[in-house]
Amino acid sequence: MSRSFDFIILGSGIAGLSLALKLAKHGKVAVVTKKNRRESNTNYAQGGVACVTSEEDSFELHIQDTLRAGAGLCNETVVRDVVADGPQRIQELIDLGVRFSERDNVTAKEKGALDLGKEGGHSKRRVLHAADMTGKEIERALIKAIELDERVEVFENYFAIDLLVSDKLGLSGEKRCVGIYVFDPKSRVVKTFLSSVTILATGGCGKTYLYTSNPDIATGDGVAMAFRAGIPIVNMEFIQFHPSCLHHPLTKSFLISEALRGEGAKLVNKLGLEFAFDYDERGSLASRDIVARAIDAEMKKSGADCVYLDIRHRGKDFIETRFPNIYSYCLRNGIDASSEPIPVVPAAHYQCGGIQVDVNGATTLPGVFAIGEVAHSGLHGANRLASNSLLEALVMAHRCHDLAVEQAKNKDDELQVTDWEEGDADDPDERVVVSHNWREIRQLMWDYVGIVRTNKRLERAKTRLGILNQEIQAYYWDFKVAVDLLELRNLVHTCSIIVESALQRKESRGLHYTLDYPQTSAKAKDTIIHDIDWL
Repeated sequence: MSRSFDFIILGSGIAGLSLALKLAKHGKVAVVTKKNRRESNTNYAQGGVACVTSEEDSFELHIQDTLRAGAGLCNETVVRDVVADGPQRIQELIDLGVRFSERDNVTAKEKGALDLGKEGGHSKRRVLHAADMTGKEIERALIKAIELDERVEVFENYFAIDLLVSDKLGLSGEKRCVGIYVFDPKSRVVKTFLSSVTILATGGCGKTYLYTSNPDIATGDGVAMAFRAGIPIVNMEFIQFHPSCLHHPLTKSFLISEALRGEGAKLVNKLGLEFAFDYDERGSLASRDIVARAIDAEMKKSGADCVYLDIRHRGKDFIETRFPNIYSYCLRNGIDASSEPIPVVPAAHYQCGGIQVDVNGATTLPGVFAIGEVAHSGLHGANRLASNSLLEALVMAHRCHDLAVEQAKNKDDELQVTDWEEGDADDPDERVVVSHNWREIRQLMWDYVGIVRTNKRLERAKTRLGILNQEIQAYYWDFKVAVDLLELRNLVHTCSIIVESALQRKESRGLHYTLDYPQTSAKAKDTIIHDIDWL
């Protein structure tokens, strides 16, 4: 059961949808998303999009802030290209109907001026936002445009299993990708989608950790699929832990935007004492790697379960207006941010590494592109500057467009690919095996591969992941596929890549801090994973 498309895009976040709109002018586009089309990391992004739009700001300042945050591992050419291309991409969003927040109390001449926030690591106010629900507003406008374009077909609740690679299928010619196998949970049928262009825009891998700001979909699917197809993966040891997620026993980790600190919120310990300046001269507005380690150290020093974010001094009217979503969410959980500090802890938030791509999002495997968080473009280096992620997704999607269109001309309408064969696979007998391994993997990643690492902890993680991989692979081949099993398979492969990358880096840099190698090497090098011998 196969279908052919000019372009296949996996993922319905800002990267995938913005590219789908551009590619639809050149052919038939399939957007495959594992949940509903609105469920993506983009939809949960609160802070905004970093972009130079003010006369007080400059490209050079934004570039230098990004390079500083990246701790020597940014590709400066990519940084300059992304920053310089930002204003045009922002204008495209505005033209689509994205409603960014405007400044209050302005003169008639300034009417319509966008309100700019400031976040950790930024030297100027440059973060465009829609109150504290920026991602949701961008997603709204993109989905509205997609739904009006009949050339884009969205497959909701479909799960991509693996890339179709020509040599594994016995096809002649150069090694290339010719599409994907996708699982439809409703019919329980694995379908074959064919295309000469497949774009991975699957987002990140926050669910590899026990505590994360990410939605449940973020299981590293794109990285795992690319790895199994033989595409190099770069710098996956750099997992960014957001410093401030809500600490509450009755809720999942809810992000408390860095924009609060940009508006004057202070990090305080259980005694109410501000501590961030003890770790960096920028205090609460230092880059995320520094602030997350400062919180981790403060919690270990005091034995507390959390620290606090105090913005009471800004007053209730300001907090309700600037951060309506955060204020109401906290209030529903018994915390009034206008009269008491918000309890926060770090949580896994963003992968700064990913699938190796060039400046156009092309991978080493012809027919496969990667854009957005799943890709390693070189923009973020060893640590992402706040709110650069949505900017990267927009710019890389735009840059990917021309090459993808050119490659689509190589479409083989006569291509014959064998459909998925279940063989003798049975229905799963004990689902508890899957749920148990899910919990164990995320717990061991939190305990052994967290904010502060050691060789001993990483080796423990490696040993256990090797065993778990064998169990999961056996289960995968013995039983019929199901979404939780497919996610578990991707989870163990992505976690193994993170651990192997961390073991290979014999220094502390950016988001990777190890007690065994606390110094930063004079020469910055990428960690490139082609295969893992213990998997």
